Amino acid sequence: MSEVNCIKTLRNEKGLSISQIADTLDINWRTAKKYGDGDQLPQEKTFLKKGMMYEERWGEIVLDWLEEDSKVKKKLRRTNKQMHEELVALGFPGSYRTVCDFIANCKAARDDEQSKGYERLAHPEGEAQVDFGVMEAVHEGEIVDVHALIMSFPASNTGFVVPLPSENQECFLSGLKLLFKQAGGIPLSIRIDNLTPAVKKVRGSEGEAQLTDEFMAFKNHYGFKVQVCNPRSGHEKGNVERKVGYVRYNFFSVPPVIKDFDDLTEQLYQKFLIDRKRMH
Repeated sequence: MSEVNCIKTLRNEKGLSISQIADTLDINWRTAKKYGDGDQLPQEKTFLKKGMMYEERWGEIVLDWLEEDSKVKKKLRRTNKQMHEELVALGFPGSYRTVCDFIANCKAARDDEQSKGYERLAHPEGEAQVDFGVMEAVHEGEIVDVHALIMSFPASNTGFVVPLPSENQECFLSGLKLLFKQAGGIPLSIRIDNLTPAVKKVRGSEGEAQLTDEFMAFKNHYGFKVQVCNPRSGHEKGNVERKVGYVRYNFFSVPPVIKDFDDLTEQLYQKFLIDRKRMH
């Protein structure tokens, strides 16, 4: 393929004639013509599956059962053994292993089809992710909810957290300012989900999500870019999702006793200073 690519480059980008390519690369003129002017799109291979599960009605029956089971709870679905027993009752002459292999192939094909529309997310340095997580703390002898605003940097896996009394716009923007102060700078871009304080219209068929006027002014003032995740797509900010769980299980597994939110902010800041020194 490297030689084919070289021929294509000389023909399409350098403008060499077929004869010039053949002389330059010391190859046959017909070879230069074939790869220089011909279409070299790879052809998808198709394999004709054979056997009673594919050539007779048994495969269609199993596919119908799999479709039915996908709509009920997992514990109510048929097992492979149950499917084989029901097929035998209908006159199926094949073995249990034949049914298992067919089901495994069907599930593998379904998983491949579902994964075609996804690609691995890239997280360059300077990109942050932000999200809220609800924790619990003890204040004046009572359990209170703490809305922890967490900012993580996937490239380094470091994180910062600010506890807040609510998730309204005032708390959200004030929390971001404190996170920037803790981080010692402003991220180049921030990825968020459809937070009400930041997004007034979610992304849909009409295009990009619309930011609130206040958050837009805040963004323009600090000079960072905003990436809004698609609805119900937590995997698009998976790093901060995991960081929320990390904070909950490592710093709030036992609700801390606090004087006020400033006190809790300082407690978490000092704990995260120590935490960032561990091996990531």
